[in-house]
Amino acid sequence: MSRDPRRALPSVDRLIRSLADDHPTLPGWALREGARGAVERARTAIAAGGAGAAPADIAAEAARIAHALARPSPRPVVNATGVVLHTNLGRSALSPAAAEHAARLSAAYSDLEFDLETGQRGSRLARIRTLLRVLSGAPAGFAVNNNAAALLLALAGLARGREVVVSRGELVEIGGSFRVPDIMEQAGVRLVEVGTTNRTHARDYVDAIGPDTGVLLKVHRSNFAQTGFVTEVALPELVAIGREHGVAVVDDLGSGTFLDLRPQGLPEDTYVPARVAAGADVMCFSGDKLLGGPQAGILLGGEDVIERLRRHPLARALRLDKLSLAALDASLRPLALGDADALPTVRQLREPASDVQARAERLARRLRKVASAPLAISVEETRAPVGGGSVPGFALASFAVVLRGAGPADRVAAALRAAPVPVIARVDDGRVLLDAKTLLDGDDARIEDAVRALTLD
Repeated sequence: MSRDPRRALPSVDRLIRSLADDHPTLPGWALREGARGAVERARTAIAAGGAGAAPADIAAEAARIAHALARPSPRPVVNATGVVLHTNLGRSALSPAAAEHAARLSAAYSDLEFDLETGQRGSRLARIRTLLRVLSGAPAGFAVNNNAAALLLALAGLARGREVVVSRGELVEIGGSFRVPDIMEQAGVRLVEVGTTNRTHARDYVDAIGPDTGVLLKVHRSNFAQTGFVTEVALPELVAIGREHGVAVVDDLGSGTFLDLRPQGLPEDTYVPARVAAGADVMCFSGDKLLGGPQAGILLGGEDVIERLRRHPLARALRLDKLSLAALDASLRPLALGDADALPTVRQLREPASDVQARAERLARRLRKVASAPLAISVEETRAPVGGGSVPGFALASFAVVLRGAGPADRVAAALRAAPVPVIARVDDGRVLLDAKTLLDGDDARIEDAVRALTLD
């Protein structure tokens, strides 16, 4: 009879002791988790019919897991993908001023909910509400912890127990498999679908309105576009229908900006002040997309309706913490001061392609000097998606440093990700692309270090 290879696996306790001797700086909890994880993976591989791993390989895997666990998380990375609002990489990068303000507030007490003039309790959103009103032109504003929360609050506050009418073509699924119908269910409203997937007319909304209708909902198709034989009801027309029938209109814009980026080719519906002028009772959008701030859900509307939402019990459960508030405040103030380029996202969206090309050429020259692996390094024109489920089908002119050689492109990309500061590149047609559109200050040096360490062949 052959010997069961599982019997040759090291015991977790013995492996922990060995790791502690070899890696004395790693904390005990990380060593324990690393040892357990490595042994369990080896056991699972054997159960699946694989050969037993060598003890040295199990120890190496345990150390790798332990080191990964001991590092702070999330880790800073270099976004060289060209996707400005990369959801998996944290979307908008905060401005240095916003990051500094949030860090300073995190290490001290603050007047978060304290009125320094009266010595009484104050409002944590007083400054934010003023800035939102000034920047948007809306009578009032409010903020919660993300846009899904903003939509949840708007629907629960205006139509709980009642019907919400929405076009079938706007029943979208956002990131992480969250769907608009699911949010509506949690808000306690009843979904009424109108129209078809590709065509919805004004009469469809009118015919659906009844005594139990609480809201007409407009949802921006943030992460896909419809073309061809399509029809939808524009927001001003939907607002007119709502007013005629005494039904509130909620506009889920998804992503918007207080800066007019139409000269850069972005669609008109991304410009929040113009959207506000259409007259929806409530509109909502994300703070960490085109706005260029931290994760937040922005709500704009009339004073009465925003006050109603502010007093809703859900508002406390969905509220922003002090760090997000500090970062949001520091992201809105440059917009009010006319210094929009202080926000990295806005700067990237507005940057001329010629400036991106010059930055890519400088990076290419640096990399040619330090590359030890046999790399062919060039610069090519690319298209950089905005990303983040914000402007589907739209991309910005950009330039990338292209790496060829030193092994298969996916292995080169993996080696770049393994750098002390991981470099996230794009692989296309057997090439590794380092898109300069999304590089921040200091990223050139980090990429240089990662390329210098490449040893693949």
